[in-house]
Amino acid sequence: MSDRNALLDQAVAAGHLLASSSANIKQLLARSTSPLYAASVDELIAAANWTELNDRFFRTLAFGTGGLRGRTIGRNVTKAETGTPTALGRPEFPCVGTNAMNFYNVSRATQGLVAYIAEFLAKEGRTGRPSIAIAHDTRHFSRDFAEFTAKVATDLGADVYLFSAPRSTPELSFAVRYTGALAGIVLTASHNPPHDNGYKVYFLDGAQVVEPHASGIITKVNALESDEYTPLPEADRGTLHVLGAEVDAAYIERLQTLLLDPNLVKNSDLKIVFSPIHGTGGEIIVPIFKKLGFNFTTVAVQDQHDGRFPTVKSPNPENAEALSLAIAQATETDADLVIATDPDCDRMGVAYRAQDGSIKLLTGNQIGSLMAWYRTKALFDSGILTRTTASHGVIIKTFVTTDLQKSIAQKYGLHVVETLTGFKYIGEKLGKYEKAIPGIDTAKYRTLSEEETRALRLQHSKFYVFGGEESYGYSGADFVRDKDGNGATVMFAEVAAYAKSRGQTLDQLLDRIYSDFGYYLEKSNSLVFEGASGAAQIAKLVASYAENPPEELDGSPVVALKNFASETFTDSEGDTVPKEKMLIVELADGRRIAVRPSGTEPKIKYYLFAKEEPEEGKAFTLEELTALKPKVADSLASLWTAIEADSQKRLWG
Repeated sequence: MSDRNALLDQAVAAGHLLASSSANIKQLLARSTSPLYAASVDELIAAANWTELNDRFFRTLAFGTGGLRGRTIGRNVTKAETGTPTALGRPEFPCVGTNAMNFYNVSRATQGLVAYIAEFLAKEGRTGRPSIAIAHDTRHFSRDFAEFTAKVATDLGADVYLFSAPRSTPELSFAVRYTGALAGIVLTASHNPPHDNGYKVYFLDGAQVVEPHASGIITKVNALESDEYTPLPEADRGTLHVLGAEVDAAYIERLQTLLLDPNLVKNSDLKIVFSPIHGTGGEIIVPIFKKLGFNFTTVAVQDQHDGRFPTVKSPNPENAEALSLAIAQATETDADLVIATDPDCDRMGVAYRAQDGSIKLLTGNQIGSLMAWYRTKALFDSGILTRTTASHGVIIKTFVTTDLQKSIAQKYGLHVVETLTGFKYIGEKLGKYEKAIPGIDTAKYRTLSEEETRALRLQHSKFYVFGGEESYGYSGADFVRDKDGNGATVMFAEVAAYAKSRGQTLDQLLDRIYSDFGYYLEKSNSLVFEGASGAAQIAKLVASYAENPPEELDGSPVVALKNFASETFTDSEGDTVPKEKMLIVELADGRRIAVRPSGTEPKIKYYLFAKEEPEEGKAFTLEELTALKPKVADSLASLWTAIEADSQKRLWG
């Protein structure tokens, strides 16, 4: 050990190793007994692979408001981690490091969560044990982490509801509410690359944790300096319950209520190609498509659970490459629609057969706007929403989601709320609307049908019509308190069936919406900075924007600035918007930019917005719309060029 410490000290003195990395390495090895940890560290030291050691140890993977997310397979896998070769295309053991997603950090997260919900139970005066529902996706180590999490939790006295096989993130949200658990955990890194994994935490309402619970859990977790713990006596340990078909059936039954016009689907000749991209989407979407009568096929090679995601470069359904096999199948079979979901099935991407016969992608904003418009229209057509009840209907969008959805809501007389990025804030609003119903408790509310809860919300509170993010996450009901790729698939397939029943392609339907509400265009870009050095660059950029915001961009003066980290804002309901590192810049010519660091990936994100609206009481003609589209697109391309140049000056001078 003295030799190892001496080598670490020498590397720090020579500038090869960060002091924080050295300290974290020493602490990990001093407080944990796993021989894997020492073997991997010694191997990297012997190879003088200081870059890898810095990336793995420059910090302790912080338990943030969403949980944990990080590399579970290092850039340079050690022989100790490789262990016995597996058929899964992965090392035997996860990446060793305090800044990695591994058993060390999963143990700390679970210990802290159990401690917090046990205290919460006592403060609430509730009897019984703490309880947690757990799901996992198809990623490398997801099942290992889920079973390990269940063991730690039961060892420490919590009852656990663990799914028997991979299930989606939205079904975990549903399962928390279905089982009455105090918390939920899903092991996933969503659409991140195969080397990543994560640990996402939910509270008793089925939504991701928000304040004050988020800070309470974070404090408990981050105070733990070791992965080791002492199990309770056997009599005091929790019970493991296995979840499966019963929860699936209850979830599918509820998802069916998202279909607003079942006869439209039954009579439709819409042809769909669906792909879960080696993830969990097929577990629910295939049976519900069959039950509802959609005409669909799946991409057989991508039906297989595989954490390598071997048929795509990235399992992100917003990327054309990830949909290429499904698009090829749609081309061969003359299908109208391609739908794909990411590994944990909380996001959905779409391609469609356009008016010219080609297959094209829709953006996340376009997908959400089509659903927001159709669901609003269909609810009014059916009489569920009326002029009298319209103000009780609500569409919820994030600040970085297209304002087209705001325009749709306002013109129909619906209430509209904007939140920070993250579906936890939409989930929080749904919880608020539930609590506003007089004389009903949570347990009773969850036993009611969708029709019954809708009637109560329309009378006493807010009826959730639709909500979404530009990043391909959507929902249309409150029985799930997170973005739901299963539900979004049902909802969007109905939109496509509606368009086809009118002899329209989706681009024609979208143009109809643009003509009536205005042409809105958005562009999302990112600057990626990996590893320890990348984190420093992201921090530098964020600080620069806060301390020295731009005065003009692309030749247009800045007319308004909103700094969500330093200023206090309230939403349309008077609720205070939590602080977040995000800057919104409005330009004199009507364009807008939002800048924020990603909470889950090593990047800083830029959201660009432009629009052209028709005169009051008028609509754009098709000719007018065709002429202004390239003009608006060019304005955003030019703006991005200016932003890139500005960011380089901020980083490098």
